[in-house]
Amino acid sequence: MRITSLTLVAFGLAAMALTSAAHAQSQKIAVVDSQRLLAEAPQARAASQALEAEFGPRQKTLEAQKKDFETRGQKFERDQATMAEAERTKTQRELRDAQLGLERRAKEFQEDVQLRQNEELQRVQKSIYESVRVYAKSQGFDIVLAGGVIYNSETVDITSQVLANLQSKAAAAPVAPAAPAAAPAPKK
Repeated sequence: MRITSLTLVAFGLAAMALTSAAHAQSQKIAVVDSQRLLAEAPQARAASQALEAEFGPRQKTLEAQKKDFETRGQKFERDQATMAEAERTKTQRELRDAQLGLERRAKEFQEDVQLRQNEELQRVQKSIYESVRVYAKSQGFDIVLAGGVIYNSETVDITSQVLANLQSKAAAAPVAPAAPAAAPAPKK
């Protein structure tokens, strides 16, 4: 009787293990290359173009100011030997103030660009993740892996299908221009 009980328990455990293994084998798993999607998705390109349109003019203005500062600095280096002491001191002070102002504006510009890039990246990532989720659900996938995958066969990579889905969404959606981050006009 004791052997029969142990045998039944062993068969029961083996059956449970086989059932768990069979269930795990029946799960449908896919892999997606999130870096490729971020690089190739039309939504990411549109976000990049919007940022360029928003910050391009300001960047050109900063570059022109930097060039003007460098020209003034070269002129000072060339002419300082013939300048009066008071004029030389005044010009040095003006150049130092101009340099500090230029550095401050450049830092503010970089901070503004970084903030907007992060906002756009979050928006694009949300769109990509939603597209992956919708595609995976419609195709019956139980698990979709991104990042951290060392190897996967081409048969489980759904990146191209998700990318095609994102491209069709982009073609169907009208492109909305990004609102420039300009300061509000002063009230009169």
